[in-house]
Amino acid sequence: MTSRRLILLVAGGSAALLLGAFFFQMLGYAPCKLCLWQRWPHGAAILIGAAIIATGWRALAWAGAAAAALTGGIGIYHAGVEQGWWPGPDTCTSGGDLAGSAEDLLNQIMDAPLIRCDEIAWSFAGLSMASWNAILSFALVAIWIAAARRA
Repeated sequence: MTSRRLILLVAGGSAALLLGAFFFQMLGYAPCKLCLWQRWPHGAAILIGAAIIATGWRALAWAGAAAAALTGGIGIYHAGVEQGWWPGPDTCTSGGDLAGSAEDLLNQIMDAPLIRCDEIAWSFAGLSMASWNAILSFALVAIWIAAARRA
């Protein structure tokens, strides 16, 4: 397969993952903070792919690989938060300090986000959306690298 076709494949793969995320959002699965973080590198990968197709600068494929690796890494982090392997951002996970006054506690409750990063909203084959994003994103990394080596 040519480098150009590989670039179209991986940029299209990021576009498909991003469209899938928007589709789930339309179905009522509101994204949490970490879900949103995973979307940005896919957007960057799409733009990088378009830039390569427009300019022919195949060395940019390494930046595409980095973008796909970044979203895959965030996906691993998010999956770990969902599984309780490590804490997530304080702004989207359970817990919190219960010390202080009743007013402090009420303020924590009122400021708590409705969408949580530490709960699995949907899964397939025992893997959450964050897990699937990580797996598919690292597959895209391998294809980006193949495209960069053909440059």
